[in-house]
Amino acid sequence: MRNPHHGAGAILNKAGIIAVAGAITGIASLVCGAVPAISAPAPVPTEIPVAMLVDVSSGQTLYARETERRFMPASVVKVMTAYTAFRLIHEGKLNPATPLVISQELEDEWSGEGSTMFLLAGERPTVGQLLLGATTVSGNDACVALAIAATGSVDNWLVLMNENAKELGMRNTHFGSANGYPDEGHTFTSAQDLAKLGQAITSRYPDLYRRYFGHRQLTWRKLTQANHEPLTGRVAGADGMKTGFTNEAGYTLLGSGERDGRRLVLVLAGAPTASLRDDTARKFLEWGFSDFQRYPLIGSGVVIGNAMVQEGSTNKVRLRTPAPVAASVPQGMQPQVQFQILYQGPIRAPIMQGDEIARLRVTIAGMDPYEVPLEAAESVPAANLWQRVRNGLVGLFG
Repeated sequence: MRNPHHGAGAILNKAGIIAVAGAITGIASLVCGAVPAISAPAPVPTEIPVAMLVDVSSGQTLYARETERRFMPASVVKVMTAYTAFRLIHEGKLNPATPLVISQELEDEWSGEGSTMFLLAGERPTVGQLLLGATTVSGNDACVALAIAATGSVDNWLVLMNENAKELGMRNTHFGSANGYPDEGHTFTSAQDLAKLGQAITSRYPDLYRRYFGHRQLTWRKLTQANHEPLTGRVAGADGMKTGFTNEAGYTLLGSGERDGRRLVLVLAGAPTASLRDDTARKFLEWGFSDFQRYPLIGSGVVIGNAMVQEGSTNKVRLRTPAPVAASVPQGMQPQVQFQILYQGPIRAPIMQGDEIARLRVTIAGMDPYEVPLEAAESVPAANLWQRVRNGLVGLFG
């Protein structure tokens, strides 16, 4: 379990952090003409049992309802299919321009089955066209073709999907399908996990995300189909992701948008109708943008405290922010903020400059706390014999 060690106090005025004070123990309270957090209630009706809205830019959860509840994601699975393809493209293992010949077996099993790109045997779509088919018209056949093109089989592809889910910390997720087609409950997820996936695909592969998501229609073989994702073109800044539906789980959505430097990711699941899901999604995303403002707290590269080091050339290492720390707060609010440094310690050397070794917990009055990473401000090599003796004496006698 992570324990709080010595943190750093900071002086905050209306312009944000202006100085970093000496080290103190525990929590440093930052007060700046604090005003209680007041915003309009989230526009999510009780008929939708699962809902979540995350501000990726700050790391905050702005709204949460039943976020760990498992459900069948249906076609929202295709976001992980896209993420898996994006990762392979980024690693140079998959080329969007590579064509794949559609087999008769694939046509017989998947062309026209559920949402489809209507691929026919002998056609040669590229990897990029299959990706567009998956993300734009939710093509079940496109996902299977993509899996085969990338790894040789759907089973191999599922291994990659589940490995990616594990790496992202999607603890309540398992993929038994490349396209979300009903599979007797082998595929399941949660809002919390889908939000992690949404954060990862937009932040790790932003260029590929913009290239393959957010298109309103796709034409293949003179057949034009519309994208049923309800946000893009309807809410300012919205730029895509996927809807899903099963009779058992209802109507689901993973969506995102970026406005004024803030990236939001939303999840809705279990809606009884598509129209309620779509209308709620638009209002929910707009609420996240309009009712909250970005409030800067700490700049990038600011040293805010120390962490204890074990078996290092020195017994402590400075901690700094790798990126600006900000909060999303209700419009017009000047927040009361508390900071707390958390880490598993003492941290064993060697430590490289830039290693992420601690977390900064940010608590704003009236809102859920959230955490951002802290990194080592300098390298700490392993101690030599003399340094180990010295550190031992310091530990004994203070």
